[in-house]
Amino acid sequence: MLAQPSVMSLFIAMRFNDQQLATGTGFVAQTAKGPVLITNRHNLTGRDQNTDQPLSLTGGLPNNVTILHNQKGRLGGWVNRKELLFEDERPLWHEHPHLGPKADFVALPLTKLDDVELYSYDPSNPGYDLHIGPADVISVIGFPFGIGAGGGLAIWATGFMASEPDIDQDDLPKFLIDCRTRRGQSGSAVVAYRNGGWVQKIGGGSAAVSGPVWRFLGIYSGRINSESDLGVVWRASAIAELLKAI
Repeated sequence: MLAQPSVMSLFIAMRFNDQQLATGTGFVAQTAKGPVLITNRHNLTGRDQNTDQPLSLTGGLPNNVTILHNQKGRLGGWVNRKELLFEDERPLWHEHPHLGPKADFVALPLTKLDDVELYSYDPSNPGYDLHIGPADVISVIGFPFGIGAGGGLAIWATGFMASEPDIDQDDLPKFLIDCRTRRGQSGSAVVAYRNGGWVQKIGGGSAAVSGPVWRFLGIYSGRINSESDLGVVWRASAIAELLKAI
């Protein structure tokens, strides 16, 4: 039986017209106005968040993104759908209502959903109340170097919480993980996944669980620099704020 998060992360390719510039990862969430793709802002702008320089070696910037969706009624089947990024040069994605471009995550409305099955994360209700602290195991679920685990199934890169998850990093709603991640995993869902046994719960105490339980923690947006395995995760609660504002 597939672990549900394996199909919830989606392979995406950023393109200028028909030319592919980069690959990445995203996932679906729901808003009052319909489903959206959640991914990193730098994936859709094609620019470095800090320097604003183009990320592609071609110097090109994307104007559309293709998404490898799950096929409707056929788990293990996938369909590609293209979404435009601009209308009359106006970005079609939504940014955080207060942080704006400082936040490296955005929501792109999904419009091409024929024959598509959606498996959505709900950042407002992130899952089982697992207690997560420093050194606890977490997983980054995405597509390193554009590679999947067969078909459109995502790859699980597993590491550890590297900072206090409830303490803001650089005065922004993000925390650090220690995980060997690479290009293509930007936009991945970050989860704490436990297969069973005794687990520690939020607020104290522990519980025995007979099957898999998991909690959505946030969105991965890259390493702090190319020499380090420390990576940045934007917190689920900040994504929930964005979704509520749409």
